[in-house]
Amino acid sequence: MASFLSLISAFMLSVVIFSGAVVARGDVLELGDADFDYLAAEHETMLVKFYAPWCGHCKKLAPDFETAASRLKGTVPLAKVDCTASPDTCGRFGVTGYPTLKIFRNGEDSSSYDGPRSADGIVHYMKKQAGPNSVTLRSEADVEAFVNHFDASVVGFFSGPDSAQLAEFLKAAGVMRDHFRFAHTINMTLGLKHGVDTESVLLFRPPRLSGKFEESVLRFTETITTHTLRRFIRDNIFGMCPHLTNENRDKLKGQDLLTAYYDLDYLRNPKGSNYWRNRVMKVGYQFASQGLSFAVANRRDFVDELEEEFGLGASNGGDLPFVTIRTQQGFKYTMREEFTRDGKSLERFLEDYFAGRLKRYIKSEPIPEKNKGPVKVVVAESFEEIVNDPEKDVLIEFYAPWCGHCKSLEPKYKELAEQLYSDPNIVIAKMDATANDVPQGFDVQGFPTIYFARADKKDQPKRYEVKSP
Repeated sequence: MASFLSLISAFMLSVVIFSGAVVARGDVLELGDADFDYLAAEHETMLVKFYAPWCGHCKKLAPDFETAASRLKGTVPLAKVDCTASPDTCGRFGVTGYPTLKIFRNGEDSSSYDGPRSADGIVHYMKKQAGPNSVTLRSEADVEAFVNHFDASVVGFFSGPDSAQLAEFLKAAGVMRDHFRFAHTINMTLGLKHGVDTESVLLFRPPRLSGKFEESVLRFTETITTHTLRRFIRDNIFGMCPHLTNENRDKLKGQDLLTAYYDLDYLRNPKGSNYWRNRVMKVGYQFASQGLSFAVANRRDFVDELEEEFGLGASNGGDLPFVTIRTQQGFKYTMREEFTRDGKSLERFLEDYFAGRLKRYIKSEPIPEKNKGPVKVVVAESFEEIVNDPEKDVLIEFYAPWCGHCKSLEPKYKELAEQLYSDPNIVIAKMDATANDVPQGFDVQGFPTIYFARADKKDQPKRYEVKSP
């Protein structure tokens, strides 16, 4: 075992990867070691992308980042730093992977950007970064205008500028402004319409999602602290069946989630958009206590995901919703029966899900007919048989066909496999992680990612980290 791992280490350290530079044009500012500090300090708020020209994820993000920069021009500047040309700046800010996005305020590293990476999502997120932490409301018209918004709103009603609870509210708003909308007033009469007679904080869910199954306005009843207010918002903001978008997807998908995808458009057809949502809520209400969350989404916003992750094309379903379930563990299920207007098909689907009768959907390439080479080709359907074979030590590379690092690694990886080919207890393998579902226990965030699965510890695969000599 020791000699095997030593051979792997020697092989990994012998890999040298070259990268080239790319000069970009547009509304994205280009900063580097020579000018980053003084140029960044000129802007109250700025979003900076740290990237490498060879990075596939960076290339994918680039068009959306450029579009967002153009739309945010004059409001919030967007900038980029090529870490292959400006390693000192990237090192100072702890950049270890690409792309890394950070928010800077007056030249200081304020926080990591954890918002969506679509153009619309970046614009929406960064507009929240401009302006005060909490908007001051002075009239009933101000209150109505603020809460009549696409997103949920958190509004505090306080007795005066010296209120201790107002001070705590503003402190919490400063911490959470990246994620939620805050406003406040010191005119208590503005809250009478909503039953406010003492200092209070109200959570207003988006008006378009109001319905008979839940309250549209919720009152926070605890003493205000950042912790208690964050918990209250987190537990209540989405309600029973929120509208899943590219902007809130990361928050919603950290749970077991059923989503109905259809031609949803709250701007042009709010009544029609709620038609199927009401049916999801009616059925979902029966299963509300069993740990599954519900959402609706515009299928046009998730065309690529539906096809790549669930095998559902644009022609599937017609005008009827697609229904999927994705669990926290990454297990995926699809409702193959048509969504009936009485909701009975959805009810049967959920009964089968909770009874464990559904077959998981697994995205997989076909199992290769011939697989006798030194590097075994693994697909999702053959992963259990090859990588989790309890009789063999397996080194598995997760790669992407477009990845420059992976291409540079390939000859060395094959050379290693050839040296170990005669050992019947060792397998050197690879899997295209863009065409196959990656099993639970293997965290693949970039390419190549290599894991070692020992014969006697298949439940504890070890990520291989390249160490400098």
